[in-house]
Amino acid sequence: MPLVGVDVLLQQAQQEGYAVGAFNANNMEIVQAIIQAAEAEKSPVIMQASQGAIKYAGLEFITGMVKIAAENSPVPVALHLDHGTDFNQVIRCIRSGFTSVMFDGSKLSLKDNIATTRKILEIANPIGVSVEAELGKIGGTEDEVHVETREAAFTDPEEARYFVEQTGIKSLAIAIGTAHGQYKGEPRLDFERLATIKRLVNIPIVLHGSSGVPDEAVRKAISLGVCKVNIDTNIREAFVGAIRAVVQARPKEIDPRQILGPARDAAVAIIREKMRVFGSSGRI
Repeated sequence: MPLVGVDVLLQQAQQEGYAVGAFNANNMEIVQAIIQAAEAEKSPVIMQASQGAIKYAGLEFITGMVKIAAENSPVPVALHLDHGTDFNQVIRCIRSGFTSVMFDGSKLSLKDNIATTRKILEIANPIGVSVEAELGKIGGTEDEVHVETREAAFTDPEEARYFVEQTGIKSLAIAIGTAHGQYKGEPRLDFERLATIKRLVNIPIVLHGSSGVPDEAVRKAISLGVCKVNIDTNIREAFVGAIRAVVQARPKEIDPRQILGPARDAAVAIIREKMRVFGSSGRI
């Protein structure tokens, strides 16, 4: 089916009390893995591309691969820009066919974040493109976005309320203790802060940096209003781990299909597992 907007997927998730997984699509095999997992689990899915993925694969290739995957699948698929920090880049993604974009203005002042988010919404809303915003800084590194842990700031609930009122944004990424990349210890999420923000804004909440967060913590966050959960690092770990295993077992192997095929299978397995945790399985 044609690509759908993220807002449509998250509205249903909010009504029914589950979350939709947003999985980073870095190459063809991972795109294939995401769609295979979604079909096997009968789950809606969000494929997202970061600035790093777009730079690596090219905007046209990313858009084309995801469109083909969606058009040949019975499950609803959204194509989302993850952590777009540049206004012009956001617009290029919209023109390319992305059905959802995230503007990450977390490093801007609240005033400038609101102003740029509004500007993007004025362009995106009339053509049915979903927009996600961010308040607070999520620690760690994801491709070209880096935030030192000591600089990471939790989202202020009152700022979140004001931001949503001023922009009319329909989904909001907040900082409650997650981080991008691999964790050095077990993350501790501020569930009280999450509950307060959800009570004040009553829109789908997005949880970034969710790889490595214990399943029970993710489930609790979903019960408190998280409707979109971003996963990248766990897929990379499974994918590259399978590649290493094949290369070590068959060091003379020169067929990339024999190396990347098992990596794709490993990615399918971890994505299916996440979908079951998120509660999105069987929703189609």
